[in-house]
Parts: sequence; structure tokens; C-alpha cells
Amino acid sequence: MTAPGSTSPLYATFSRADVAFERGEGAWLIDSRGERWLDFGSGIAVNALGHAHPHLVETLKAQAEKVWHVSNAFRIPDQERLAERLVANTFADRCFFTNSGAEALECAFKTVRRYHWANGHPERFRIITMEGAFHGRTLATIAAGGQEKYLEGFGPKVDGFDQVPFNDIAAVKAAVTAETAGILVEPIQGEGGVRVIPSETLRALRQICDEHGLLLIFDEVQCGYGRSGRFFAYEWSGVTPDVMAVAKGIGGGFPLGACLATEAAAAAMKAGVHGTTYGGNPLAMAVGNAVLDVILADGFLERVRAASLRFKQSLAGVVDRHPDLFEEVRGEGLLLGLKCKRPVAEMNAAFRDQHLLTVAAGDGVVRLLPPLIVSDDEILEAVKRIDAAATALSASSAASGAAAAKSA
Repeated sequence: MTAPGSTSPLYATFSRADVAFERGEGAWLIDSRGERWLDFGSGIAVNALGHAHPHLVETLKAQAEKVWHVSNAFRIPDQERLAERLVANTFADRCFFTNSGAEALECAFKTVRRYHWANGHPERFRIITMEGAFHGRTLATIAAGGQEKYLEGFGPKVDGFDQVPFNDIAAVKAAVTAETAGILVEPIQGEGGVRVIPSETLRALRQICDEHGLLLIFDEVQCGYGRSGRFFAYEWSGVTPDVMAVAKGIGGGFPLGACLATEAAAAAMKAGVHGTTYGGNPLAMAVGNAVLDVILADGFLERVRAASLRFKQSLAGVVDRHPDLFEEVRGEGLLLGLKCKRPVAEMNAAFRDQHLLTVAAGDGVVRLLPPLIVSDDEILEAVKRIDAAATALSASSAASGAAAAKSA
């Protein structure tokens, strides 16, 4: 094992905190020193049911003793079952399973382009996206996101994506051309700063798509699967997409993603035009069905909404008590954010000092992404730790200011 500070054989693409976790229990992680951490990052919204959820553990163990991988050259019954359940509980008629959110978005792009090609309009391949979006790390998804920090150094930007300002319907309308194939949006931007797209905007996007024969694509990789307090965030607006990318919470920690689509949108995706080696493998499908058992159980999403209300109200109190550090609370469900007046890295570090794990986002926001099974007591404990971190930061600033004044 490579010692901290020494040369690592890993790519230097992550700035990792110097802590290693050995096991988890629900909303808690235990590190190699035996210290407990309250996990309000959930592996960046992945561990929807927390750590070591008994139903998921038993399901994975049972499947591991049967079969791991056979490839999509054969029927996979649990894959068919999970697809049927997703279709029954969403707008979709068809489902393609992947290993990640980026792969789900790639499938969505190909579905949209293929739809227009099959309908006699191969020139329609461009997709309108919104500023601040994050859609993944492949060459196509960084082009869709449009953020220079992710594009820099990787050669020409993949063509086919036209970005407009956040929540600007006039700009969307102006961006539509004879080459436009669809519009892609996250109903709640996670990486972009926990920014909720207003329902009226989603309705306007649906209308634009209908008027121009475009496909509406939702990226619910982060905000889906119960994270917003509904099964999918689009349910809050009543607007349904034609294609949707899903991942993160869908596997509860096991690598899994999916592209969902209407029959019309997916009709041209025939045998051989798209594929995957690992996507939809028996291990992933077993766990995916187990996650759905829990999330679709009576009362589960109602409990998420109640927890969200309690958490939001408590965080509003934190903002009131520390106006020097925080501006507002953002988000829906258990995808919440604190807009900060200090650098996000500094705030995250202060929370880690309290053994509370949070996630950085854009626009000066710290994301709070507890597992959906978080208890009321754990929410109160998190707020207590946020308060303690804020108090320590304010005291440190006051002391630094006093020292500077004295030396002057």
C-alpha cells in the first residue's frame, strides 16, 4: 500500500482526502483508525440506501453464488424484470442498461440522433444544453456540459452541442435550427450548484420540442431515483421527457446506469446499432431490483420528503445563525446545497474536521447528499456538526482579524 505523500502508481486525477474507510453502516463510515464519520456525501449521491443495506448485501451475496456475467448475447431474466419495473413506474417504454451515467448519456445521444436519421432527417443531430450542466467525463459528455475546465487539453470539442444560459427560454428558442435534434437538461443541476430548473421552464422546453419535432432529454443521473423526494425529479413538474439518463442511486453503490425512452424515440435502436459488454450483467440486475424493492415500498418516498423538510428547516436556521458564512439553502428532497460566502474547499475541510462528509459543487455551493434512509437523529447530528464547523471558522476569522489589527 502506497504511503501518504509518496509516489502513487495511480493517475493523479483526484485530490483525495487523507482518510481511508474500511466499512460502513447506514449513514456512517468507519475509517482505518476506527473513527466514525457521518456520510452526507453518499459517494456523490450513489449510496441511496446507505452502506451495507441488509437487503442489498444479501441479494448480492446470493447472486454471486449463481452467475456473474454471461453477456447480452443471452437473455438475462433479472434484466427483463428490472426494465419492466422501470417502465411501469415511469414515462418510458424501453430501457437500455449501462454501467455508468456517462454511458447512459451516450446512449441517449445516439438514441436521439438515430431517431431523426430513421425519420428522414440525418441533418438533425445537434442538442441544446444549459450552462452549468454536468453530464459526464467522456468526450461527448464533456462537450455537452460545455465547461472549459473539463474540455481543456482534450483536442477539438465533439461537435453537436449548443449551450445556452441557464434557465433562459428565449435563448433556447433562438438556438433551435434545422440541425437541432433535441434539448438536454438536468431538472436539478447537482454539480452546477444544486440549481432547480423551474417547472414552468420544463413545460416551456416540452412545448418547444413539440413545436419543432425535437426530443426532450432529461439527465436524472444525480437527481433521480428518489433523491428529489419523488421517484424521478421530473414528476414535480408533470413534464415527461422522450429520453432520460439514470445512474448513481439506481444501483445503491453497485455500478449501474440506464437509458429510458419512449417507444417512438427508441424504435430505431435496432440490433447491432448499440451495445455493451458489462451493462445489464446479472450482478448489477440483482442489486438494481433489490434497490427498487426498497425505494418503491409504501411510504418510502413520503419519508424522504418529510426528512427533506426537516433538514431544510434546520439548515435555514444555520444560515440565519451564520450570515457571515452562508447565503441560502437550495435544492429538493435530499439533494440540498448550502450557498457559501467562503471557498467551498475551505467549507468542506471544516466539515471534515467535524467528521461530516459533504460534496463540493459549482456556484460556491456545498452539496448535502445523505442516504435516503437517513434518520431524524442523524439529520440533527449533521446540523449540529455544520454549526460547530461554522462556529470554528467564524472564531478563527475573528482571531486572525484581531491579530492583524494588533500588528498594524
